[in-house]
Amino acid sequence: MLVLSSPTLMGQEKAKPRILVTDSQSWQMTGGFGGNANGFGGVQTGGARPQTAEIIKTFGERCEQVTVTTNKDRADYVLLLDHEGGKGLVRNDNKFALFNKDGDALKSGSTRSLGNSVKDACEALLKDWKSAS
Repeated sequence: MLVLSSPTLMGQEKAKPRILVTDSQSWQMTGGFGGNANGFGGVQTGGARPQTAEIIKTFGERCEQVTVTTNKDRADYVLLLDHEGGKGLVRNDNKFALFNKDGDALKSGSTRSLGNSVKDACEALLKDWKSAS
């Protein structure tokens, strides 16, 4: 009898929260210039460096209690996360902002690694989801 009254078997388990990861608008610029008495030269390259697919992959790996969705109407949360490029390996930051379904900011921050940004956003999301239960 105890098995039959389990909330999981009766369909009463609360669904996993859904999160929409917005398009990353990250940019990266690199280049250098130099010269001597015989001449001078340089090169500069750069452009868009979107990270959306990498963010979604990392979220799926590090926050398994959440479902990533592309359907904004079904999302319980929205994550804005941008990777700052072009400043060298040590000075890159990942800036994130997490919003609930009503558009209220729950948490924002900046970390050195994408994984830590995802971890911080995941912790805030799960804390909010649990308190709403």
